[in-house]
Amino acid sequence: MPDPESPERPTEDAPDQSDAARRRRRAQFLRELAEARELRDRVQPRRAKAARLRHALRMRTFRW
Repeated sequence: MPDPESPERPTEDAPDQSDAARRRRRAQFLRELAEARELRDRVQPRRAKAARLRHALRMRTFRW
């Protein structure tokens, strides 16, 4: 029996299930990535502030 946490291989008879599993894994990865970024921002506030300022500068200079 395969491990439920292991990545599923897409099969021709069940593409929706493998696609849904891929979206679930991607959503989980993005949640963990956001959590890691929040933790890093809390641990390194000076770096986080500098990153916010750089981002604000980029957004000010960007034209639609």
